[in-house]
Amino acid sequence: MFNKHPKGLVAAALANMGERFGFYIMMAILTLFISAKFGLSETTTGYIYSAFYASIYILALVGGIIADKTKNFKGTILAGLVLMAFGYLIIAIPTPTPVSNLPLFLGLTCVGLAVIAFGNGLFKGNLQALVGQMYDNPKYSSLRDAGFQIFYMFINVGAVFAPFIAIGVRNWWLKVNNFDYDATLPELCHKYLEDAGAMLPQEMEKLTVLADKVMLDGSRVTDMTAFVNSYLDVFNRGFHYAFMAAIVAMLVSLAIYLKNKSVFPDPGKKAVEAQEKAVPGKEEIRISATEIRQRIYALFAVFGVVIFFWLSFHQNGYSLTYFARDYVDLSVINIDLGFTQIKGAEIFQAVNPFFVVFLTPIIMWVFGSLKAKGKEPSTPMKIAIGMGIAALAYLFLMFFSLTLPAKDALAGMTADQIDAIRVTPWIMVGLYFILTVAELFISPLGLSFVSKVAPPHLQGLMQGCWLAATAVGNSLLFIGGLLYTTVPIWACWLVFVGATGASMIVMLAMVRWLERVAK
Repeated sequence: MFNKHPKGLVAAALANMGERFGFYIMMAILTLFISAKFGLSETTTGYIYSAFYASIYILALVGGIIADKTKNFKGTILAGLVLMAFGYLIIAIPTPTPVSNLPLFLGLTCVGLAVIAFGNGLFKGNLQALVGQMYDNPKYSSLRDAGFQIFYMFINVGAVFAPFIAIGVRNWWLKVNNFDYDATLPELCHKYLEDAGAMLPQEMEKLTVLADKVMLDGSRVTDMTAFVNSYLDVFNRGFHYAFMAAIVAMLVSLAIYLKNKSVFPDPGKKAVEAQEKAVPGKEEIRISATEIRQRIYALFAVFGVVIFFWLSFHQNGYSLTYFARDYVDLSVINIDLGFTQIKGAEIFQAVNPFFVVFLTPIIMWVFGSLKAKGKEPSTPMKIAIGMGIAALAYLFLMFFSLTLPAKDALAGMTADQIDAIRVTPWIMVGLYFILTVAELFISPLGLSFVSKVAPPHLQGLMQGCWLAATAVGNSLLFIGGLLYTTVPIWACWLVFVGATGASMIVMLAMVRWLERVAK
């Protein structure tokens, strides 16, 4: 798989894999951590989640500009790794729950997330530009799509195991303190502390039943106030310890990068060399300027389309995680390791990266076979197909959600009634399988398209713009939470069917033009 590719590909992929491992430890638990730590609603949590996820990618544009201006891509990438490790340290420091000062501790968490986002902005787009330059060599140019698919696969190797680490650490700490895990308890605990008298009778009954259920020694809870304070503190301290595992992953990534830094190409050096070449004639300048404009127009057209994919896809850490918590039968997922148990809604965060690793070689083989026959779709056509597949994924979930009650109806239901309407975990597995196929048609190939079409002196900036388009989609993620809590569940997913389906139609209308520009 690697023999025909540039020497630095595997090293760059491994460095990125370590960084992504730490990142996905955090992302697997972030929304549930914010809700459980600070007692925030799904909607309010969504605003923080959207802002953070958007800033990760919008700051990649800043990182691209910094690298292009300084011509120091490698140094910018290194600074990004160091900053991310520091950001994880800020949110990993355990603080008591319930928090004594909400603005202070929530603000501290947001500062940590902001540092991670800025470090990611310095790292992510510039490493992608570095990989793209490896395939500027005519010897490797025909393998560009395959190279980015391999690079993308390595990202997800780390992401496969990250949720298990996050869940395992959190549940280990619960077990050390004689508690079992229950996803719905933190919300009920916060309601109790806020105003126990305002809780519905069904909610108080659920809290009482679940409190006794999670006591591993079989004892019964006699002091509910003491229990909810203790459970919230232990539950969220386990999350803090999981963030510490992300720091370890970042240090591994940093070591890999430093060891292989000298073998990586330098996009900044290439740009300087291009500027030092002989000055072309006026006609050549005119043609070059026209071509550059066409390339930029094409790139921004694709950026506009993929906004709606990321709006839909990145619900995996937000509304889809809440859906798994509230509507999926999690009792059938329980891996007992003795010292800890792997169970919880976060476990589904491992399904998508697993399918990325599993399906990437298959999709590469399919594309390779089609290429040998002269029938391989162009990169823009693959992206259009991917948008259609994403629409099918949400259509699949919508079908299985038709009979489910709305989120606000759950508060008035007993624990037994809720258990009766829960759906099989295989629905989530099927959803992520379809979404992953869509992702493999869009994300790695989109990176390949950008690296191929972007003008040489704007490589870092255009990779940053690709990530900025992702940021726009991520800034709208809160829409998923608003829909999830206010409309029937099936209607929530219908909106994403429409967004991705319309994007497919627009992309199909532009395919021929984009193919001409890419040539």
